[in-house]
Amino acid sequence: MLGLWHLTETPAELWPALPQPEAYRALLPATADAARQAQWLAGRVLIHVLAEDASYAPHSLVVQNESSGRPWLAGAAEGVTVSLSHSGAWVAAVLAHGGRAGVDVEMIRDKAQRLASKFLAPDEWAHAQAVTLAAPAGSSAHYTLLWSAKEALYKLAAQRGIIFKQQLLLHSFAPHESGEIPATLVLSGVQTRHCICYSRPAPGYVLTYCHEPAAQL
Repeated sequence: MLGLWHLTETPAELWPALPQPEAYRALLPATADAARQAQWLAGRVLIHVLAEDASYAPHSLVVQNESSGRPWLAGAAEGVTVSLSHSGAWVAAVLAHGGRAGVDVEMIRDKAQRLASKFLAPDEWAHAQAVTLAAPAGSSAHYTLLWSAKEALYKLAAQRGIIFKQQLLLHSFAPHESGEIPATLVLSGVQTRHCICYSRPAPGYVLTYCHEPAAQL
């Protein structure tokens, strides 16, 4: 299940929407400013909304984080996976029963294009340059999409120390407003194929997500 939230609320408006607020007050990052607090809270509210829609008891659940930062849902049935992302005014979440999942939402900026050599393999970079040469006005959006796709796959992998340009590999695709990007994940010498879905949730943003059902593990 995929959830999207266009964030306009303040932290004070979001706290009442959370079950077990005292548990979350202990987990809230101490250094987060008001904007970050709102993003953090909205992500957890969104997970609870998805959990309720999936017929889980949301009041018995708490979204916690591993030491790596990866979120997990304490109190949920075995095999439930969650993933969270936020950027600017948008928050995204995925809840999956069985398998692994990753989601990422990004505000379109030129940063990804400037850092392309650090996260794109040579053939990925060559393909991106060909795509943006044909449509230069969309360069920032295309490179942001590539970065976001790798972020979603990285979250699915849920391992530290991954080298984006060597282990998260995107295959050629024809970019549209929405579609799918074929990808390969390389972990411990084993290659697995994945499909990363993408779209534009709003002007100036890209959204990517992927899910690997348990049967494919």
